[in-house]
Amino acid sequence: MGEEEIFEDSRAPLIQDPLRRTGNLQKAVAHIITGVIGAGVLSLAWSVGELGWIGGPLMILVFAITTFVSVDLLSDCYRFPHPQYGNIRCPSLMDAVHLYLGERKKKVCGVLVHASLYGATLAYVITSATSIRAILKSNCYHKEGHEAPCKYGDAVYMMLFGLVQIIMSFIPDLHNMAWVSIVAAIMSFTYSSIGLGLGITTVIENGRIMGSLTGVPAANISDKLWLVFQAIGDIAFAYPYSVILLEIQDTLESPPPENKTMKKASIIAILITTFFYLCCGCFGYAAFGNQTPGNLLTGFGFYEPYWLIDFANACIVLHLVGGYQIYCQPIYSAVERWCSKKYPNSGFVNNFYQLRVPLLPDFQLNLLRICFRTAYVVSTTGLAILFPYFNQVLGVLGALGFWPLAIYFPVEMYFVQRKIEAWSRKWIVLRTFSFICFLVSLLGLIGSLEGIISEKLS
Repeated sequence: MGEEEIFEDSRAPLIQDPLRRTGNLQKAVAHIITGVIGAGVLSLAWSVGELGWIGGPLMILVFAITTFVSVDLLSDCYRFPHPQYGNIRCPSLMDAVHLYLGERKKKVCGVLVHASLYGATLAYVITSATSIRAILKSNCYHKEGHEAPCKYGDAVYMMLFGLVQIIMSFIPDLHNMAWVSIVAAIMSFTYSSIGLGLGITTVIENGRIMGSLTGVPAANISDKLWLVFQAIGDIAFAYPYSVILLEIQDTLESPPPENKTMKKASIIAILITTFFYLCCGCFGYAAFGNQTPGNLLTGFGFYEPYWLIDFANACIVLHLVGGYQIYCQPIYSAVERWCSKKYPNSGFVNNFYQLRVPLLPDFQLNLLRICFRTAYVVSTTGLAILFPYFNQVLGVLGALGFWPLAIYFPVEMYFVQRKIEAWSRKWIVLRTFSFICFLVSLLGLIGSLEGIISEKLS
């Protein structure tokens, strides 16, 4: 294979070179599940409710298949020019786009990637505060009754979550985060299983399956369409992880070839997440029908056992602590990399200082890292306080990132790598696939933006 290179744009100043990659199938699955099963799973019962018994499960399966196609195409782009024998690694989606599609599309991709990553961390701040507030409400309802006016604000809990993230942001990079992903993945399974179990129990107690084929009725056709589009955006947010796929793949040891390990990990992770998504979404809707809450564990479809609701929401918060880092670390790395190249002689950017803390490993502190990462967390926390609309924000984020990042760029790079001729059968199939996904993404974006405007004005 010859001497390997890391694409020059990707050399992060905070990662020692040569980098020792020790990732394996299990760690990759943990990273994917941490990145995928997050805030999105809690909105799926509401999404199934808006789409109905036919459209809801069908859309979940369609997005699962679409995500796997995207992963299959993108994981082959990690090495350039050959998927297994190429001697240049692309540790991020932006780097791959730069090599395969050129500088102009790399800039467009960069804006979308960082907007998607930033948006995901914003959603995690919103969800964390919602879950903390749900714990307080659960205890209040248990003591005072279900009709008690148990009202709590969001801002304080968002700021507490932000403070924790400032501390967590001292983790140097994604290569040092396997333990965070494993803990977060366990938390994902825990609260998803609790939501599923409570949904099944409620269906049994009701003695019948709630809901209808057409979903929750609306006042008029236009309102129904807006909600359907928003539900599609929510499901889109729950699935694709193309924006962090190559970062995860860059942690894998070789042999075996990284693309083969990544595809196996993706199959396992997508099957697991799809099973949980179908179960949580369908049993949640079956339990509550037209009264299905926007967030299954915090919307108080469930009140008892209150301690289990508390535990589930605590698991959500712990998962979000790790999930936030999975999505913000690539932004940290990109900014620090750019500053290091732009200001190679700056002590503020490049100097490191050793900090020794009793009973803990030594820390290497960097002034740029402290200032930028703190400012980043403060900005996501501030925006979350201004726009604390769970379902609508998820819908916008899912719709914005789904088509360009999960479909368009992987398809275009596949054409270049495999030298697919225009108007060949494979070219037509993938172009049609991309166009359909574009329409779905556009509808989700329109519906979710309408939802945010309506909430803000109401």
